[in-house]
Parts: sequence; C-alpha cells; structure tokens
Amino acid sequence: MDNLWHHQSQDFFAGLESQKKNFLSQAQRRIYKKNDIIFFEGDRGNSCFYVTTGLIRIFSISESGKEPIFFLRRPGEIFGLSEVLNDYPRKANAQAIAPSEVYCMNSKDFDAFLSHDYMMARRVITMLGARIRHLGDTVSNLVSSTVMARLIKLLISLACDQLTDAETWTSPISIDMCLSQEQMAAMTGSTQPTVSDLLQQLKKAGLVTIAHRKITLNNPLQLLAEIETITCEKS
Repeated sequence: MDNLWHHQSQDFFAGLESQKKNFLSQAQRRIYKKNDIIFFEGDRGNSCFYVTTGLIRIFSISESGKEPIFFLRRPGEIFGLSEVLNDYPRKANAQAIAPSEVYCMNSKDFDAFLSHDYMMARRVITMLGARIRHLGDTVSNLVSSTVMARLIKLLISLACDQLTDAETWTSPISIDMCLSQEQMAAMTGSTQPTVSDLLQQLKKAGLVTIAHRKITLNNPLQLLAEIETITCEKS
C-alpha cells in the first residue's frame, strides 16, 4: 500500500495535543454548507484552515469552464499553508463539497504560533515536503497508469478514514458520493462517460456496489489488488 502513502497520514496535530488545543482556541470557527466557497483563486492568502468535519475540494477553473480538482482536504488536514507563510495570492479555489466545520487562523497569529513552537514549525515543513512529493507522484501517476487504476486509487482514498486496521481492509466500506462523476473524471484525467463505464465494470466484477448515492467497496483489499492485475496486464 506504499502507493497510497499520502492517504495514510494522521491528523496534522497528531502527538501535539496541547498545540492543537491552542490553535483551536485562537482560530475562528467557521461553518460551511455544501457548495459554499471558502476562497477564490487570486484572493489574498492571509489565513490557513484546519478541517474538523466535512470535505473540501481545492480546484481551478480552466478557460473552457472545466474544474480540475487538485486535492481533497478531509478532517484532520490543514490547507492554505503555502500562501499564509508568504502572504501570496491564492493559486486555486476552495469549496466545501459537504457540510464542513473549519477553523481559520490569520497569517499574523499563525506566524506567532510557529515562532514560539519548534515542533509546530517542523510539522509544517514536513507537511509541505510531503505535499510536494505527492504532486510529483500525481504527475507520474497520470502518465504511467490507466484510468481504471487511477479511479480505484481515488475510491480507496475516499474511504481511507475508515480503513483503520486489517479487518476493515477486507470488510465492506460505504462512502457517500460527495464527488460527481464529472469531478471524479477531473481527478483521474478522464471523462464522465469513461468514469461511468469503469464504475459499471467494477460493479459487474463484484468489487463495488452502487446505490442511493453511495458506493460500497465490497472488499477494499481485493479492489486495491486489482491495480496490480491491471499493471501486470499493461506490462
């Protein structure tokens, strides 16, 4: 499961409980409804955000009107780091795609927060380094893997919060479809009809069940193994 390393991260504040308490006490709590915009590309990047509930998409809007999604931010993740450290304009848009609770801290307070806590500063540096590595892996993935493999990885990533031990990897896991098929296509470098066809292939193979805007991964480990099968066939 090394190719899913970026989905196996802990809470940003894991092991730093006192720092988390301080952050939450100093930050502003915000509640977003589904589809609420958190910030737009070009906005001043004078704050960072910590997700406690919900799901946030980081995306751009192309000249043709397409909306490629770069990242999904889940509970326990922090975003807006690169801009808040330098007060740069936002490079993308952020939108809640499910009802979400987010804590926002402005750049002045975040600067002070880091300057007084070496462990927090180190955690931020480590996080930014990991995200650079993830971007490299994403580019490589788009070039070298099939759409089916990328779709399976996306489905696994959406279920990653529930995959906590060996037993959950072999048990049915249901995920709410917060993403439309168009958004899933944007994240896998594909098209909506292709995503729809591939989901039906996975359904016919008994790997997933689709009903009532939910997708159930019948056996996540078996689904993940399908990537290896695809890779072998491609070779």
